Formats: sequence, structure tokens, C-alpha cells
Amino acid sequence: MPNDRAHTHPLAIAFALSLGAAISLGMSRFSYALLLPPMRADLDWTYFLAGAMNTANALGYLIGALATPSLMRRYGAHTVLLAGALLTALCLIGSGLVTDTAILLAQRLLAGIASALVFVTGGVLAARLGSLHPQRAGLLIGIYYGGTGLGIVLSSLLVPVTALLAHASAHAWQWAWLTLGAMCLLGTAVMALPVRSIDGKAPPASVHDRFDWRPFRFGLAGYFMYGVGYIGYMTFVVALLREEGMSAGLITLFYTGLGLAVMASSRIWAGLLDRSRGGRAMALLTGLLAIATLLPALTAQPLLVFASGLLFGGVFLSVVASSTALVRHNAPMAAWSGGIGAFTSVFAFGQIVGPGVVGWIADGAGGLQRGLVFSALALLVAALLASRQRALG
Repeated sequence: MPNDRAHTHPLAIAFALSLGAAISLGMSRFSYALLLPPMRADLDWTYFLAGAMNTANALGYLIGALATPSLMRRYGAHTVLLAGALLTALCLIGSGLVTDTAILLAQRLLAGIASALVFVTGGVLAARLGSLHPQRAGLLIGIYYGGTGLGIVLSSLLVPVTALLAHASAHAWQWAWLTLGAMCLLGTAVMALPVRSIDGKAPPASVHDRFDWRPFRFGLAGYFMYGVGYIGYMTFVVALLREEGMSAGLITLFYTGLGLAVMASSRIWAGLLDRSRGGRAMALLTGLLAIATLLPALTAQPLLVFASGLLFGGVFLSVVASSTALVRHNAPMAAWSGGIGAFTSVFAFGQIVGPGVVGWIADGAGGLQRGLVFSALALLVAALLASRQRALG
């Protein structure tokens, strides 16, 4: 019976599935914060152009999110998940082979498409795993999204070590991309077999099971503003810390701590995700993110900066988990794919807006500090909108 292991070893399956989140976000997207400063210095980028790299990634993510539901119906969740993970790895390896800005933009776009295939499909599979164990659904879904933290931790450790070993190379940052791509290939191989124990077949389509976005409008609007706000922090916070004179060792410790906090967040917020059927969880979490984002914009005091990183890491992926929980609590199972895809799409729209705006602000007189103030305000708006979302029935 294909679901036996999903019934008997849900934690092990959830941890294997979490490698998809590690690949699609932790190593593909959020490693860029560590690579932005050396790439910007080497390639003479403005902050706007540096932000445009993540804008391209977010645009690709939107394309992938829109395509994922139909691809899952045609090929099944397992095939889409593993194909997306493989394509993500190849895109990262490609980023380590070129220096042309246009080609790098194109590769970030493709990596975004591939990441969405992995992340949306993984979210659907995590929700299905949670449905088999409703008393632990919040924990299982949180473990999946917390896998992003593993990818951040690996990036935090691998990028500086690789840069140190390759310091004599003309473009030392390329070796980091190659290393991350190799790690993504390894992660794809490790998760390939375990995730097949979760039912990956699309349920029979019904007109009554299509996702109706209208009752979720406040949640969707809040999630859009979350995308606008959080991505500025995750794109530029390392560059800000370098500008403020923080040592390379402390920056590695800061980003590693952020990643570890992401991994711990699955247990911290599991109960809230199980209890909150409306937008309360999303509102609380985005409000905390606004505080975390504002701290490094106001002070360079190391303890407060580290507190910002730990708080941000302990919260930001749980906002994503809260959107999955909102769909799982309030929509029929056959509509979960469309619902998660809808939330991922508005999230991607927000991520398209965020990096360019923050980069444009950072190129002005206010610098990166003012850019992060904008991000914090966007997150505050997200909290206010999400608080209006009510449970359905």
C-alpha cells in the first residue's frame, strides 16, 4: 500500500519532504543574500540591479506557481516535485558558469520557475500528509516549510567557506553557486524515494471543488503584502550589515542563527497553526516580522541585530505555513492545489514588487536603512489585512 510509510512514519516523511523547501528557497533564493555583496562589487551593480535579480526570480516563481496545478494534474505531484528540484539544481550550477548580467537574470528567472514547481507541490504533499495525521498537521506542515532553514544554514556555511577557498579565482562567487547546485542535486536524490509514500495523484476534478478566492480575499491581500515586505529583508540585510562594518564571521553567525530559527519555527508555531482557522495566525506572524525588519534599520547594535535575525527566522516561513493551514482548514481537499497555488501567486506578485522598490530606495539618500523601513511598513499592512480574514464555516 503506497501510503503505509506516510501513516506509520510521518515525521521521517515530512523531514524528507522538507529537503524540497531547502532546495527551492533555502539554497536557490535565500543564498543570494550572501552572494549579493561580492557579485555587486565584482560586476559593478547598483542596488536596483541587485534587487532586480530577485525580482526576476520572483517573476519566474509566479510563472511556476501558475503552471504547477495543471502540471500536477497531468504528471502527478511526485514527478513535478522532483523535476523542479533537478531543474533548480541545474540553474544554480549555471549561475556559477557565467558573468553576463542578462544571462544571470535569465537563470534567476528559470530558477524561480523551478523553485515554484517544488515549493507549491511540496506544500500540497505536506497538506496531504497532515490530513492523515490531523492532530499533528501543524507540526508536519511546519517541518516542511522549516526545511527552508536547513537550506539557509547550509548556504551560510558553504558560501563563505567556498569563497575563502576560491579567493584567488577571478570570480570567486561562482564557486559558491556551483557548490550550492551540487548540494541541491544531493538533496533531490535523498528525498526522491520517501516522498512517494504520500499520495501524489490529483483527486477527481469537480466544479464544486475549484478554489474560490473571494472568501479568502483578505488573506490573499495580506499575503501579497507579506511578499512585498519580507523579501526586502532577505535580499538586503546581509549587504546592510556589511555596510555597517559587521565582520564576515559575525555575518555567518547571524545568517546561520536565522536559518536555525526557521528550522525551530515548525514546533514553535504548530499549535497556533492547528487552532487558527482564520487569519489570526498570519496577522500575528506578519506583525512580529514588521518588528524584526525594523530593528536593523534603526540600530547597528549587535545584540539587537542578532535578535532581529532570530525573530525573523523564527517567524517568516511560518507565515507561509499559515497560508497552507488557512487553505487546509477552509477548502475541500480537491481545491488545495488551486488554493495553495493562488496564495503562492499573490506571494510571488509581492516578491516582484519588493526587491526593486527597496533597491530603488537604497540607491537614494536614505540607503538600505530606509529601504527596510519600507519593508517593515509593508509587513504592518499585511498584518492589518490578515486580521480581517475570517474562518469559513
